[in-house]
Amino acid sequence: MDSTQLSLDARRLGAALEPIIGQVYFSKECHANYVALGFGPSLGDFNGVPAPDGAAYFCSRGSLLGQVPGELIAAAFAVFNPAAVVPAVTYGWTLTDAKTICAARDDGAIAQLHRVIGEQPNGAQRASEILQAAVASLRPEGRPLFAGALSQTTPDSVVGKVWRLGDMLREYRGDSHTAAWISAGLDATEIGLISELYWGLPMRSYSRTRAWTDADFDAATERLMSRAIVADGALTPFGRQMREDIEIQTDEQMRTMAISLGDRLHEVCDIIEPWGAAVRVARGYPAAGPHDLAKAAGS
Repeated sequence: MDSTQLSLDARRLGAALEPIIGQVYFSKECHANYVALGFGPSLGDFNGVPAPDGAAYFCSRGSLLGQVPGELIAAAFAVFNPAAVVPAVTYGWTLTDAKTICAARDDGAIAQLHRVIGEQPNGAQRASEILQAAVASLRPEGRPLFAGALSQTTPDSVVGKVWRLGDMLREYRGDSHTAAWISAGLDATEIGLISELYWGLPMRSYSRTRAWTDADFDAATERLMSRAIVADGALTPFGRQMREDIEIQTDEQMRTMAISLGDRLHEVCDIIEPWGAAVRVARGYPAAGPHDLAKAAGS
């Protein structure tokens, strides 16, 4: 498989999974479960879809790692300001524990999928089988969130199994992406700023959701300019190639999975893409988010 085809295949699977798995962060059922544990309600919206309370987000996703401090969760998530993550996690662990909020996370994510696509959507068993084969081809070294998802129990329902396997694959690609941009010598503020430009967004727009300050952004912009990655508020040709190379290197880390699946990769995408469309229509995931912009930028 050449690199171009690999990128097409890996990105298609990532895009197909995103609204089905990423809906966990916008699920009304998840938010209700977190409120029942003592967390705040959802905050405003993200492109028309309710966004989670910050402490609930960090603790729920971070629960894949176990009962760990905020410093470890910030390091694993990689793109958030630890100054925001650490106190949020410290507070969250006064309300609940990792096992409890992880169960609330799973319950809410699966409940939303059951509500939107049903408990036995067309092709669900086949999708589960293919995604199981995809996960079986992957290794956990250097991928903390994938390893954490890998350690969780398997839900009973077929849709729940798809959710669990898809969450593993989503976190695997996320861990791989972090490894790629770290290897390029970038830090969290820098990757956020150049990703915005790569997606066609203004600098400091989406990356503000990662809790960095203007001083942090100012310093990062200076560093990017000094390395000729950014000039006059835009990516230089060198900077754009660097950002594209990061995406390609992320795709390369999916090579074993893509080869092991072969044509089954497109088969599972054909099954789950209509589910993702249904989730968006039901406002369980934003109609357009950064992952959609990333896919367009890299196509």
